[in-house]
Amino acid sequence: SRVRDACCSSAFARLLFRSFVLDTMAIRRSNMGFLLLLVALACTLLCSPRAVPRALVVADEAPADDDGDTFFTKVFAAAAQGCTAAFVAAILSAMSEPVVNRLLVKRMTVSAALNDVQIADVAKFFLTTFPTNMLKFPVFEVINRAMMFTSLSPGVSGFVSGWLFCTIMLPVTNYRFRKSMGWPIKPELLYQAYIPTVVRDILYGWARGLAGPFLLDLFAPTTFFHKAAVFGLTIWASCILSSPCNEWRGFTLQPPEKKLPFWEYFKPINYARSTGIGSTIMGIALMIGMLVTPYAETAFGYLKEHVAVALSVVALIVALAK
Repeated sequence: SRVRDACCSSAFARLLFRSFVLDTMAIRRSNMGFLLLLVALACTLLCSPRAVPRALVVADEAPADDDGDTFFTKVFAAAAQGCTAAFVAAILSAMSEPVVNRLLVKRMTVSAALNDVQIADVAKFFLTTFPTNMLKFPVFEVINRAMMFTSLSPGVSGFVSGWLFCTIMLPVTNYRFRKSMGWPIKPELLYQAYIPTVVRDILYGWARGLAGPFLLDLFAPTTFFHKAAVFGLTIWASCILSSPCNEWRGFTLQPPEKKLPFWEYFKPINYARSTGIGSTIMGIALMIGMLVTPYAETAFGYLKEHVAVALSVVALIVALAK
């Protein structure tokens, strides 16, 4: 069953990648976002495993000893996990990323960034965050699950994970970033800012590999809520530790015609606002995502068992999208 789910996820990823390439070439731009959303929703309902995924958390847990599962079975099962978590994270990202990216690149104040983002922009950006999450989450899970079968230390494992994830997914990351800023998609810029991004992701993976076990040992959470809070704190600390390279990436991604000078861009107040608020938003968002994912999984499980209701939901989305 898990291998079948993995195959469904893999087939969907290939379909989504082809749609992604078409979008970057400006083919049927007006209908692509809705098409991606519809396909992603169908995949979530049909291919999501019954087990609670908690995608960003499951990769941090030690693999269970199960003689019936081979390395490749576990890796492919990990690729199939996280469909529901991707949906939850996409909602949170659609609300938070436009604000965070404006703080990072345009150096806006919080009030100015909030005023610059409209509800319609959030709804439109969701058409990007959900399909791209359906690519990024399985890749993230496969890399992290594969690292568990190595003898590498947490720090080295995080280093390798960060490098692999960035190298594979940077085009998707930059596509999503430009969508959040309302900038045109240019294929030649999809690997823009590779060096600062890969160093940031390596530092983030290293920091998370160290901060996660340290905070779990420090707080020893016993309830699900406490575990979610520690998880959010881990994300926050990892974002803080990798923030210098994130600022470097933001500086590199500035449009040439509006590029701020080095000393103006890296003012301490700008750095503190961008890093502090951005890290806090990401920590809280992923903590909330972990908390609501089991309930979302239950809802999707219900829809999977009641196809008529699921089709009604899709029909409602179609009507609202018109």
